[in-house]
Amino acid sequence: MTLEQLRIFAAVADKQHVTQAARELNLTQSATSAAIAALEGRYGVKLFDRVGRGIVLTHIGRTFLTEARAVLARAHGAEQVLRDFAGLKAGKLVIAASQTIGNYWLPSRLQAFQGVHPGIKVDVRIANTERVAADIRDGLADVGFIEGDVDDGALSTRRIDGDALVVVVGPQHPLANQRKPPSDWMSKTPWILREPGSGTRTMFERALKKRGLRIADLTVQLELASNEAIRTAVEAGVCAAAISHLVVEKSLAAKTLFRVEDELAKRTFYALRHKERHVSKAEAALMASLSAGVSQR
Repeated sequence: MTLEQLRIFAAVADKQHVTQAARELNLTQSATSAAIAALEGRYGVKLFDRVGRGIVLTHIGRTFLTEARAVLARAHGAEQVLRDFAGLKAGKLVIAASQTIGNYWLPSRLQAFQGVHPGIKVDVRIANTERVAADIRDGLADVGFIEGDVDDGALSTRRIDGDALVVVVGPQHPLANQRKPPSDWMSKTPWILREPGSGTRTMFERALKKRGLRIADLTVQLELASNEAIRTAVEAGVCAAAISHLVVEKSLAAKTLFRVEDELAKRTFYALRHKERHVSKAEAALMASLSAGVSQR
């Protein structure tokens, strides 16, 4: 058994798809399949079952995944310690980021960081807040960036920035040009929402609660795991969405989306890391760079 086989197995387990895992790992599909087959053949076990066009972990596979992730985390930690001896001339950072942060807040800041530290390779994984927290807890990423709260004693959080949650509608929506919507508009309009587990969804549910409402009181037409998909769907239809101002800023300026009311809620961006894991020089440099960028705004 090799670390490469474990890495491939974990990627396939996360994606539940051989082709997608191979693409993420920059491997061929045949090489990825061969690594899984080698593990199964060596130990005489079945790690995945085929269900329709996809694959799912067997009971043995789920148990093995926990151990595989632990081994990969330890190997990554050992590698980081060695890389620290090289200072900041070489190194690698694995970052897990929620969608809003990973797609809109982080890219320009990472570009600035790598302009100063070109020898540090940065690998960014984008998922929802719940998945980011799991990656940090399991040691699959060095640092995470989220816009939701996480209640986990193994993890520490640090405020780094923030934005606003706003409600938007498309130009065809009856509220597109109304300055003051009726008091019951939220329960009267159809909605497209982010999926449960996302920071955006959690913040929206809290904002609703302050108004005496729940998700069950709304007409939810779609739940999507992509900010871009939600933005496109709202622009083309008559639904409303609660979404980060960062995501829709350009659409609002272009008048392909219209804001309803003022800000629905303010929210905080957090850096997330495991309390007991080594802080590499590369991670410390990244956090210093991000803090400097926020203070200059």
